Amino acid sequence: MSTRRAPVNVETREKLYEGKAKIVYATDHPELIVQYFKDDATAFNALKRGTIVGKGVVNNRMSAAMFARLERAKVPTHYLGTLSDREMLCRRLDIIKIETIVRNVVAGSLAKRTGLEEGTPIGQPIVELYYKSDPLGDPMINDDHVRMMKLATPAELAWIRRMALRINRVLRPHLLRRGLLLVDFKLEFGRAGGRRYLGDEISPDTCRLWDRKTREKLDKDRFRRDLGGVEEAYQEVYRRLVDPTAPGSRTSLQ
Repeated sequence: MSTRRAPVNVETREKLYEGKAKIVYATDHPELIVQYFKDDATAFNALKRGTIVGKGVVNNRMSAAMFARLERAKVPTHYLGTLSDREMLCRRLDIIKIETIVRNVVAGSLAKRTGLEEGTPIGQPIVELYYKSDPLGDPMINDDHVRMMKLATPAELAWIRRMALRINRVLRPHLLRRGLLLVDFKLEFGRAGGRRYLGDEISPDTCRLWDRKTREKLDKDRFRRDLGGVEEAYQEVYRRLVDPTAPGSRTSLQ
């Protein structure tokens, strides 16, 4: 699957922000930024740290492919084009401080909170909201909290929920056709020029992805849970979704 080149030439300037998985740089265009994808890996609010070799390339390329697909489905994204294996050009957004989680299968914290067995299918996708705050551990919030904290307007929140479910409707069958079960995933949205956009990334860092037949985990849970085969899992996702000719096909990660 090809990814589009950036539509304009930009000059990368000062570092604006460095997060757990990416570095964001300013450019000579005030409304544009460069996202650089790192190989650094963290879990449990950065209490666990490590490196996943090649992760930055996989996440950049997969995000580019997924953003392009979503835009064809009328989901506006911040993605403008690919600059290199690890860099993409994006619109500069005022990020809404809400992390939106869409769940199709019981896993992770949902299993812990409900007592349901991991792997239980969810009949109707669940949309959850979390306050984007590392110091507070990204706590779960509801619509009333959003209103109280003035994180988003009612119209913005309705739009976020609508887009989250649309994204799920687009990505879930697309991944399933490539042998991947989209268990759950995290989204971030932002504002620019009076419009709203999907931001951040869509990758094995932000999605739980299981093999459709074996239920083998092909995402960052392999790092979180010390399952081994982390680099191989990321490369397998890359092979299935971005470049079928890439090495990485195998029957087991053990």
